[in-house]
Amino acid sequence: MSIDAKIEIDGVSVSFPLYHGSARSLKKTMAMAATGRLGQDNQHRMVVGALTDIRFSLAPGERLGLIGSNGAGKTTLLRTLAGIYEPVVGRVSVHGSLAALLDTSLGMNVDMNGRENILLRGLFNGLPKSMLPQLERDVAEFADLGDFLDLPVRTYSAGMGVRLGFALATAIRPQILLMDEWFLAGDANFMEKARARLEELVRGADILVLSTHSLEIVRTWCTRVIWLDQGRLVADGPAGEVLDRYLAAAGAV
Repeated sequence: MSIDAKIEIDGVSVSFPLYHGSARSLKKTMAMAATGRLGQDNQHRMVVGALTDIRFSLAPGERLGLIGSNGAGKTTLLRTLAGIYEPVVGRVSVHGSLAALLDTSLGMNVDMNGRENILLRGLFNGLPKSMLPQLERDVAEFADLGDFLDLPVRTYSAGMGVRLGFALATAIRPQILLMDEWFLAGDANFMEKARARLEELVRGADILVLSTHSLEIVRTWCTRVIWLDQGRLVADGPAGEVLDRYLAAAGAV
């Protein structure tokens, strides 16, 4: 029996140590200091605040779009939800099976061949061994790599890597789907083929969290929007309302 999908983010802040040794980095440091994003951690290292005091919750049926300019914290928030980044303050609670479509190479071992990576992904996602042959057939058919499936992934071209990574990431249907628009980058012909598979995955998920610069995609797929700016939550509400506020602010700049 599956549990109900749920996400709770309570006062989450994420920061990273800042290392610089060039004039360009010094300019960035001064710019971040002006916005109040610089601080010190308990080891007295200079850190930059990537997210500050983020709070929200998601229930089944919600489709959340993350919007904001470059550096707003969208991808950092996705990676924090996925467990890749750990908050320095606050709590992240995720209930339900989760898939993170953030990078087509995420979770692949390049020294293993394609088939071994398929089996590894299935085991990592808790599939019973009886379901692994079906997973292998599904990924092999969709990626269409032929004999290359038995060669190490490090020998693949960039396009072949994208095809395997996409097929792997979309083969298992999760309750919670996290997706960064960078995941959609790739060979145009392949992505056209992949669109129906991706849309089916989106429809089947209980909860979707999508980071994108495409407001058209947000209006089409999302029911709710969070607007981030410099790591802080500016607005959270119905997609149309927040998008209108965001566009009005952009037009006023």
